[in-house]
Amino acid sequence: MRQAPPPRTPGEYVVETVCLGNICRSPTAAVVLRDRLRAAGLDDRVEVVSSGTGGWHVGQEMDARAAATLRAAGYDDADVAAHRGRQLGTGPEAARGADLVLAMDADNLAGVRGAGGSALERVALFRDFDPAEPGADVPDPYYGGDDGFEEVLAMVERTADELVASLEQALGTGPTAPEDRPGGGL
Repeated sequence: MRQAPPPRTPGEYVVETVCLGNICRSPTAAVVLRDRLRAAGLDDRVEVVSSGTGGWHVGQEMDARAAATLRAAGYDDADVAAHRGRQLGTGPEAARGADLVLAMDADNLAGVRGAGGSALERVALFRDFDPAEPGADVPDPYYGGDDGFEEVLAMVERTADELVASLEQALGTGPTAPEDRPGGGL
């Protein structure tokens, strides 16, 4: 499984999640990741932002189905409501100098790499951190039913747990082995 690269600035970290329109998958991942970082006590050291490779939904709220799925699962309503779609930058501004840019699928990964501005070792698929299916795409639920949003949330949650453990290691604040983590090694 992939490891998060070290921070560009010691003690600080920026993770950017990227999907196509920035209203479903990447904001879902951002909300879940922020929640997990708060629980791990890393929210003051790790900033999470999200964007889309396309500009169709710039300024729009999160897709209502994605928002409802997050709210039903108990995620912070203020974090869900605060989301506004934005487009990934290009050139030197791409990914806002993120320490780690995580694309939701292979097409988005190609879009991020094509935008330039991020070192390739800092760009990966979100599910490169998934313990169940490393390297798989997060499917786009936009044209499907509610069950697609629930499936995405389940993938994002288990991946976010592993990602936070990797970020703890990158920041030098967490356990180094699974058996050192709460519930690990059982």
